[in-house]
Amino acid sequence: PNLFVDKAFKKIEISDDERPVAIQVFGSNEKSMGLAAEKLERFNPDFIDINCGCWVKKHVARGEGAGLLRDLKNFEKIVKATVNGTKLPVTVKTRLGWDANSIVILEVAKMVEQAGAKALTVHCRTRCQGYKGKADWEWLAKIKNEISIPLIGNGDVQTVQDVEDMFDIGCDGVMIGRGAISNPWIFKQAKHYFKTKEHLPEVKLREKIELCIAHLGIMVQNKNIANSVVPFRKFYIGYLKGIKNVSKLRSDLMKITEHNEIIDRLHLFLKESE
Repeated sequence: PNLFVDKAFKKIEISDDERPVAIQVFGSNEKSMGLAAEKLERFNPDFIDINCGCWVKKHVARGEGAGLLRDLKNFEKIVKATVNGTKLPVTVKTRLGWDANSIVILEVAKMVEQAGAKALTVHCRTRCQGYKGKADWEWLAKIKNEISIPLIGNGDVQTVQDVEDMFDIGCDGVMIGRGAISNPWIFKQAKHYFKTKEHLPEVKLREKIELCIAHLGIMVQNKNIANSVVPFRKFYIGYLKGIKNVSKLRSDLMKITEHNEIIDRLHLFLKESE
């Protein structure tokens, strides 16, 4: 474990002005997790989160992420080792269970609290669901009754109304994941609503196009054009959702492979629309 963790941390470089709010870790070896938590303190995050919910096959095959839901003894060891390895607060994110026949979240929630974690996030699907089906929010109220640490709800949060509904269930916080891909303004919209009880006006076309271009530019800057343009295509559905006469634009964007050509095509559509 020492050799593995030391090798991993040699690759991490964070400048003083890039202090992270939080750092998420995952693994199936308690010694490595405890050592990693200790070493993460030098980056001075507000807290460390343990990912016990990732459903990706290569991770669960190693007993990591949601794979821990099939080995609750090791799940507990992982949480305790991480908590004991650092002075920082530790939180946990997980799922309801491995599948519909093994919902263990109530047991897991109590175990996480007793192990010393300071908050629990629950994605209301099983590992076998992945992102399929509908997130079962009914479990959130049951979980809330079992623990005293903060509960953060996650899964199928697409609108401001969803955020409000999850708070009404009793959650202390709401985590928005894929909903931000289709609507990256949801955080601003939700904060405004809970502050004023009024909804923001609909996002204008120019703002959508400008943010889309800026987002793509960041990906190109941090990777390169070849490794950015094609993966970025998944974001067009969100930026262009609800826009009139957008089918031709979307079709063109799925074919273009040059960064500047994409910008020109988006600007042309904006000019024609305005």
